Amino acid sequence: MQPAQAKSVLPVVLLGCGGVGRHLLRHIVSCRPLHANQGVAIRVVGVADSSSLLVADDVRASGLDDAFLSDLCAAKSAGSPLSSLLARGHCQVFNKPEAMGKVIDAATMLGRTTGLVLVDCSATNDTVALLTDAVNHGCCVVLANKKPLTCAYEDYQKLTSNFRQIRFESTVGAGLPVIASVTRIIASGDPISRIVGSLSGTLGYVMSELEDGKRFSEVVKTAKSLGYTEPDPRDDLSGTDVARKALILARLLGQQISMEDINVESLYPSELGPEVMSTTEFLESGLPQLDERIEERVKAASLRGNVLRYVGVIGNTGCQVGLQEVPKDSALGRLRGSDNVVEIYSRCYESSPLVIQGAGAGNDTTAAGVLADIVDLQDLFQKRA
Repeated sequence: MQPAQAKSVLPVVLLGCGGVGRHLLRHIVSCRPLHANQGVAIRVVGVADSSSLLVADDVRASGLDDAFLSDLCAAKSAGSPLSSLLARGHCQVFNKPEAMGKVIDAATMLGRTTGLVLVDCSATNDTVALLTDAVNHGCCVVLANKKPLTCAYEDYQKLTSNFRQIRFESTVGAGLPVIASVTRIIASGDPISRIVGSLSGTLGYVMSELEDGKRFSEVVKTAKSLGYTEPDPRDDLSGTDVARKALILARLLGQQISMEDINVESLYPSELGPEVMSTTEFLESGLPQLDERIEERVKAASLRGNVLRYVGVIGNTGCQVGLQEVPKDSALGRLRGSDNVVEIYSRCYESSPLVIQGAGAGNDTTAAGVLADIVDLQDLFQKRA
């Protein structure tokens, strides 16, 4: 199946077969002709979900064929376990905890020979040790999962000890080139003084809709009905996801900080939290309690010619996440809908920041960013292929 002229063959093990993981597999299959023209062949040798690992019979010589990957995506979309695919043959299934040991076995076997890319599209903290072991065995790592990059700083250092082997563009802004832009500016010797970003498509939508005079509770419920929020909107309104993205950027700038060091403003008080009331209770009786306070802040900002945005601000001495007034005519102020906007300030971009804007969420967009990260590693595999 792999083109003979491929200069770089990249064996891949995928962790996480949810929406992003399935879109990634579909992208890999549909982009075969494009990658063949580029001399790149991506060989999927294993796929893991939350309970098991499916691997090709011979990970050194072959991968899972495209028809099998399509069937795998269909099975997972229908809620079937990976073991349901065993009848197709040419693969093995291992259940936890044995599954993670098998991933390390593959990393040990392939890391220093053909090479291996471990792609984390899960949403768990549990992959940190596995990813670090893989890097230590000479493997590469691509992340859509933010949590391994926002763990304890000591663990973060171990994971990123060989920066050439890791890519994580899709952890901030999905497919937007935020990480790439920051690393290029740093590499040029242009010191970055500040990054300001609307890093949540959900909260970007909510804040822009408030400008039209709509009530906060009404906008949040609409966002939920459109599928913009998590099943419990408090997961978005807490600001934790934005804080993770801000921490990734802060660490990229060299700040040795952790989540506990970030000042995060939640849009709901603790008495309306998940420990106190259910999601249904929050939507029906909790959210309306927030309307008056949010409306007052929107009006106060408007009187000063500003608008409210929920932003992450990464400066030289740390970062803050929460509501902030911004000028209406700024890139952040003009933001509408669920786009992400990031402003990067440096010596070269002092008075006119570098602005990156576009779709910052969605399985398809995130998976495309992950695939681009995988292909970006091809030079590390040319001598091994």
